[in-house]
Amino acid sequence: MIVENDEMYFTVFGDDGKETLCETLFTFDCDETNKTYIVYTDNEIDNEGNTKVYASAINPTDDILLPIETDREWCIIEAILDELKKNSDDE
Repeated sequence: MIVENDEMYFTVFGDDGKETLCETLFTFDCDETNKTYIVYTDNEIDNEGNTKVYASAINPTDDILLPIETDREWCIIEAILDELKKNSDDE
Protein backbone atom coordinates (compact mmCIF):
# COMPACT_ATOMS: atom_id res chain seq x y z
CA MET A 1 0.00 0.00 0.00
CA ILE A 2 1.10 3.54 -0.57
CA VAL A 3 0.10 6.57 1.47
CA GLU A 4 -0.70 9.84 -0.26
CA ASN A 5 -2.01 12.86 1.65
CA ASP A 6 -2.97 10.75 4.68
CA GLU A 7 -5.18 8.56 2.48
CA MET A 8 -4.42 4.92 1.82
CA TYR A 9 -4.24 3.71 -1.75
CA PHE A 10 -3.25 0.37 -3.19
CA THR A 11 -3.22 -1.28 -6.58
CA VAL A 12 -5.08 -4.46 -7.47
CA PHE A 13 -4.41 -6.49 -10.57
CA GLY A 14 -7.31 -8.04 -12.47
CA ASP A 15 -7.26 -11.44 -14.13
CA ASP A 16 -6.38 -9.62 -17.34
CA GLY A 17 -3.36 -7.96 -15.66
CA LYS A 18 -5.03 -4.54 -15.63
CA GLU A 19 -4.00 -2.34 -12.70
CA THR A 20 -6.70 -0.55 -10.71
CA LEU A 21 -5.93 2.06 -8.04
CA CYS A 22 -8.15 1.57 -4.99
CA GLU A 23 -8.75 3.72 -1.93
CA THR A 24 -9.08 2.21 1.53
CA LEU A 25 -12.30 3.35 3.20
CA PHE A 26 -11.65 1.54 6.48
CA THR A 27 -10.30 -1.63 8.04
CA PHE A 28 -11.57 -3.51 11.05
CA ASP A 29 -10.77 -6.56 13.16
CA CYS A 30 -13.52 -9.06 13.87
CA ASP A 31 -13.32 -11.07 17.08
CA GLU A 32 -15.91 -13.55 15.81
CA THR A 33 -13.85 -14.60 12.79
CA ASN A 34 -10.39 -13.69 14.09
CA LYS A 35 -9.75 -11.86 10.82
CA THR A 36 -8.99 -8.34 9.66
CA TYR A 37 -11.12 -6.90 6.86
CA ILE A 38 -10.62 -4.03 4.45
CA VAL A 39 -13.40 -2.09 2.77
CA TYR A 40 -12.29 -0.17 -0.29
CA THR A 41 -13.37 1.46 -3.54
CA ASP A 42 -12.00 2.10 -7.00
CA ASN A 43 -14.34 5.15 -7.08
CA GLU A 44 -16.28 3.69 -9.99
CA ILE A 45 -19.94 4.71 -10.10
CA ASP A 46 -22.64 2.13 -10.83
CA ASN A 47 -25.75 2.64 -12.99
CA GLU A 48 -27.70 3.98 -9.99
CA GLY A 49 -25.11 6.66 -9.16
CA ASN A 50 -23.62 4.82 -6.19
CA THR A 51 -19.89 4.42 -5.64
CA LYS A 52 -18.88 0.77 -5.88
CA VAL A 53 -17.49 -0.61 -2.62
CA TYR A 54 -15.59 -3.87 -2.16
CA ALA A 55 -14.45 -5.89 0.83
CA SER A 56 -11.78 -8.51 1.44
CA ALA A 57 -10.15 -10.21 4.33
CA ILE A 58 -6.57 -9.03 4.66
CA ASN A 59 -3.46 -10.63 6.03
CA PRO A 60 -2.21 -7.76 8.22
CA THR A 61 1.40 -8.92 8.21
CA ASP A 62 1.85 -8.66 4.44
CA ASP A 63 -1.24 -6.77 3.19
CA ILE A 64 -2.41 -9.61 0.94
CA LEU A 65 -6.11 -9.45 0.05
CA LEU A 66 -7.96 -12.68 0.75
CA PRO A 67 -11.44 -13.72 -0.35
CA ILE A 68 -14.44 -13.49 1.95
CA GLU A 69 -15.15 -17.16 2.57
CA THR A 70 -18.51 -17.41 4.28
CA ASP A 71 -21.98 -15.92 4.24
CA ARG A 72 -21.48 -15.02 7.92
CA GLU A 73 -18.49 -12.85 7.03
CA TRP A 74 -20.57 -11.02 4.40
CA CYS A 75 -23.33 -10.48 6.98
CA ILE A 76 -20.84 -8.91 9.39
CA ILE A 77 -19.45 -6.59 6.71
CA GLU A 78 -22.90 -5.62 5.47
CA ALA A 79 -24.05 -4.86 9.03
CA ILE A 80 -21.11 -2.50 9.52
CA LEU A 81 -21.76 -0.78 6.18
CA ASP A 82 -25.46 -0.43 7.02
CA GLU A 83 -24.60 1.11 10.40
CA LEU A 84 -22.18 3.57 8.81
CA LYS A 85 -24.77 4.54 6.21
CA LYS A 86 -27.41 5.00 8.90
CA ASN A 87 -25.06 7.20 10.95
CA SER A 88 -24.20 9.35 7.94
CA ASP A 89 -27.91 9.71 7.05
CA ASP A 90 -28.62 10.88 10.61
CA GLU A 91 -26.06 13.71 10.35
